[in-house]
Amino acid sequence: MTTIERETDLKANEVWIGVDTHRDINVAVALDERGRRLGDATVPTTSKGNAELLAWARSLGKEMRGFAIEGTGGYGASLTRHLQGAGQFVIEATRPRRDRMAHRNDGKSDTLDALRAAKALLAEELAVAPKQRDGDVEALRTLQVVRRSAVKARTSAINAMRAVLVTAPDRLRDQFRGVTKDVLIERCSRLRPGDDGLDSSIKRALRQLARRCKSLTEEIVEVDEEIDRLVRRRAPQLLKLNGVGIGVAATLLVAAGDNPHRLRSEAGFAHMAGAAPLPTGSGLTSGRHRLNRGGNRQANNALWTITLVRLRTDERTKAYAQRRTAEGKTKKEIIRCLKRYIAREIYQVVIQAMSPIDGVADT
Repeated sequence: MTTIERETDLKANEVWIGVDTHRDINVAVALDERGRRLGDATVPTTSKGNAELLAWARSLGKEMRGFAIEGTGGYGASLTRHLQGAGQFVIEATRPRRDRMAHRNDGKSDTLDALRAAKALLAEELAVAPKQRDGDVEALRTLQVVRRSAVKARTSAINAMRAVLVTAPDRLRDQFRGVTKDVLIERCSRLRPGDDGLDSSIKRALRQLARRCKSLTEEIVEVDEEIDRLVRRRAPQLLKLNGVGIGVAATLLVAAGDNPHRLRSEAGFAHMAGAAPLPTGSGLTSGRHRLNRGGNRQANNALWTITLVRLRTDERTKAYAQRRTAEGKTKKEIIRCLKRYIAREIYQVVIQAMSPIDGVADT
């Protein structure tokens, strides 16, 4: 249901919009250039609702300055695509820590969240551009969701098989004692249950679980082939780097998005991946830094994987580790430094790979 309220009938010179997104509705609040509230709107999360919100915003002022939207990669993805397609400026409405104090003092509601987003946009406190979700990288992200789900389901099925065997009769349990999971799946898939009895029921359960594992394995292999094809088509340069395989490359591309230029610099990429140390010193302790526990943890894990591979196989990385160890650095500190250097290298390659001048267009 659409609800639109205006605070005034006068048109402002500039309009700034904050949007709080949800599964079924989007709530927007508009401010003028002086921070005065122009009105609010509640629209459904449909194509018609998106068009109504944009038409409402345009009716409030002479110039649309932009939209600050919470969850541009989730519930706000549809609205973000619609607004960007209409040529509007859209930015992610991130939530700074100081908002917690505002929530305690002022309360929380959809309208208040949208109002805070609009105020942050007006004050130029927001700097994160939304990811584009219309190319090969978005396809990779979707395939990774499917793969993670299949791997989780296969692991659950294997654990269920082992749980069934724990309480199975010894004459059946001894047949699978000490075997690997692959052998367990293969043997259980060939079991021949009898007509009746406990053994028959257990064999039937094990066979069903094993066949489920096999089906999920085939699904994972199929998804892996599609991920391999997309990565090699979109960023073959990334695979030439030491320690970067298909899975790591796909993770880094998804973290960067279809428009990695939104990150602006290699420092922004490192911060996004949680590989940029954060300053923590003050006064006499200035110059100190601490571990960044934020950012995209999948991308951070990909950088960690590259680091471990290079520590084993790359002579330059080995020499660097030896030198820093002699300087008194711990292994964890050395890995953090290496991750930061690798993030710089990865960013340059990703930008080059995703650049339109390479002649690779999103499909």
